[in-house]
Amino acid sequence: MPVERKKHHEAIGFHIVALFEGAKGALVLLAGFGLLTLIHQDLHLAAEELVRRFHLNPASHYPRIFIDAATHMTDMRLWMLALSALLYTLVRFLEAFGLWRQRPWAQWFGVLTGGMYIPSEIYALLVRLTWPKIVVFVINVAIVGYLAYELNRTARGRRVHTKRKQRA
Repeated sequence: MPVERKKHHEAIGFHIVALFEGAKGALVLLAGFGLLTLIHQDLHLAAEELVRRFHLNPASHYPRIFIDAATHMTDMRLWMLALSALLYTLVRFLEAFGLWRQRPWAQWFGVLTGGMYIPSEIYALLVRLTWPKIVVFVINVAIVGYLAYELNRTARGRRVHTKRKQRA
């Protein structure tokens, strides 16, 4: 395979992961803007309306937790959640940029941030096995595995190049 085509082929994996990370950031950014629209609103009423719209029983366990959380939400907490969403988004966009450009720091960052969720994902799977949990786990392991593989491959290439240079 010619060198240019090989480099392009290798970049595709990084671009896919970068787009995925960027999409996560964009989704959280939209959620943060959504939180800002709730400032100065009656959140208890909005939560009850949302539960009714999805045809959930407001007296059942999870809808009740959601309604209770909305009841205790303040404008300051909404601002803090929106700020947290913005910070998360910036981190995801920064990682996506680094991965798009195939920067080793972004690969390490992706391995560390993705890898830290794996133990809790395994625990969640052991507690209750569901398709969404399986999909999230498989995607996360695939991304972490790919980035770790690329880091290892790059490090091996550097070692081989250094050995050849020392022999010459």
